[in-house]
Amino acid sequence: MKAGPERELSDRYLKRLSEAARSVGIPGVDLREIEESRARRPEDRRETEAAAILAALPAGSMLVVLDERGASPSSSEWAAEIGRARDAARPAYAVVVGGADGLSPSLREKADRIIGFGAMTWPHQLVRVMAGEQLYRAITILGGHPYHRA
Repeated sequence: MKAGPERELSDRYLKRLSEAARSVGIPGVDLREIEESRARRPEDRRETEAAAILAALPAGSMLVVLDERGASPSSSEWAAEIGRARDAARPAYAVVVGGADGLSPSLREKADRIIGFGAMTWPHQLVRVMAGEQLYRAITILGGHPYHRA
């Protein structure tokens, strides 16, 4: 993501998330960006990117993809799911934001969960900010922190 206000806000939530995660038994938070495929056809780009995403995940990880066609859990429901993954000792809870061409159907099929932030299509930069904030919110819910007031 290029420098700018979206990057700053995304970095702020990532920092908060990283600092709070340890307090609820999550040892770390990692952001990995997959390089955009140079394949000519969008289908091939999506498949190449899906392969790179899957290769970056430790075995046994929980794969969550963000897609406008996914379910829209409440913040508390998402927090509970993250807590269950933590309690099941899943090595990672991976949240995937698609590239410019979207996500490969094969990656969606492999996902443990598909979550959407509504039916609208959002720019990658904003989805990253929204995901960071919601993940931070989930951690504060798990920790009983007053950030979440609903």
